[in-house]
Amino acid sequence: MAAAAVPLRTLRRLCRVLLFLSQFYILSGGGSLNLEQSQPLAQSIKDPGPTRTFTVVPRAAESTDIPPYVMKCPSNGLCSRLPADCVECKTNFSCVYGKPVTFDCTVKPSVTCVDQDFKSQKNFIINMTCRFCWQLPETDYECSNSTSCMTVSCPRQRYTANCTVRDHIHCLGNRTFPKMLYCNWTGGYKWSTALALSITLGGFGADRFYLGQWREGLGKLFSFGGLGIWTLIDVLLIGVGYVGPADGSLYI
Repeated sequence: MAAAAVPLRTLRRLCRVLLFLSQFYILSGGGSLNLEQSQPLAQSIKDPGPTRTFTVVPRAAESTDIPPYVMKCPSNGLCSRLPADCVECKTNFSCVYGKPVTFDCTVKPSVTCVDQDFKSQKNFIINMTCRFCWQLPETDYECSNSTSCMTVSCPRQRYTANCTVRDHIHCLGNRTFPKMLYCNWTGGYKWSTALALSITLGGFGADRFYLGQWREGLGKLFSFGGLGIWTLIDVLLIGVGYVGPADGSLYI
């Protein structure tokens, strides 16, 4: 029993000596060598090296791009019926106003049209009346509407509208122009409804409330229609159209 314990004690002492020697080796500089060897590796990993920049040069527009005006131009239609945006004409501003005049026109690139015999055509003659675009009838152009002006007023109010000539109309000068127009818009109020309320319930201010004039409506309500006098006056004023909606719009 004692003989078996002696080799066990010797083995334990040997393990302690080896553990002490390994710790001494690490503290004496063996570990620092490995650390120094690992630093260049770490630096090589962190250093991404010289960077390269690339400049993207946009490609020039190809000649195959379709011009935006082509969407307005009917394909293989009569050249004389093409919209004004599809042709280029040699106009003469010295023509006599209101007289018929002819101009030489050429279709723009990427536009195809035909003549009366359905043959392809590039150059043609167009007939029109000598007048500027702003001198056209109201049916030949479209204008913007304004909902901020008073239609029921004396004198009638006007507003500056931006007008554009319709595509199939040909004229001289700019096809977009400003023009002073009378206020002409509606908010959905019916004249017949306002008149009926004024006759039947005008003493309670129902007509004024309907037109959005709540202050006058309260005045008629608490004065019983001005003892009937205010009611009769409103019937006449609404009947002739002098009193209108509070937002300044026209009756339907």
